[in-house]
Amino acid sequence: MSEFIQFLTDRYDLVLKLLWEHSYISLIAVAGGFLIAVPLGILLTRTEKINTYVIGFVNILQTIPSLALLGLMIPLLGIGAVPAIVALFLYSLLPMLRNTYTGIREVDPALIEAARGMGMTSFQILWKIELPMAISIIMGGFRTATIYTISWATLAAVIGGGGLGYLVFTGLGLANDNMMITGALATAMLATIADLLTRNIQKMCTPKGLKIKRAN
Repeated sequence: MSEFIQFLTDRYDLVLKLLWEHSYISLIAVAGGFLIAVPLGILLTRTEKINTYVIGFVNILQTIPSLALLGLMIPLLGIGAVPAIVALFLYSLLPMLRNTYTGIREVDPALIEAARGMGMTSFQILWKIELPMAISIIMGGFRTATIYTISWATLAAVIGGGGLGYLVFTGLGLANDNMMITGALATAMLATIADLLTRNIQKMCTPKGLKIKRAN
């Protein structure tokens, strides 16, 4: 334990630097995924003919091993943070796309018909009824994607993308247990903090009426 504490004391500046790298790589990837997945998920609820193909394609991306996808990025984008972010972005799409599609589709059709009867436009129905009703499910996908991305971002170090994976893989190569443990614990800590934050965001985004209904 004393050696571990000494390692943290000696390398805290490196650990903080890598923690920052890991955080912004994950954040950029998830934010980009959110900006693409949510509008695409909404679009798929309007175009049923292509949803099977699009969701199937994203599912296929999800099945590609992480290291293999990172390897595919090297010929296209080289090494560094950019290919790592692109790979993580692709991985983050599925949970948010699937939850957006599911959340919108599960809105009670009677509510939509009633809104149409009141003269609401399609955009008004989406903005005032479908999205508020589906937002909790959508943010659940965001929460899942965030946790997954933070975990997968550990592999970014393999292609020079930085992050806490540097401590894990360098420690593995040097047989330095303290370095490996530091990287693993810091990643777990970051994922836990992200889980708490996104859980609270999900709760705040959930309409009060839905909270009461679920509590009952």
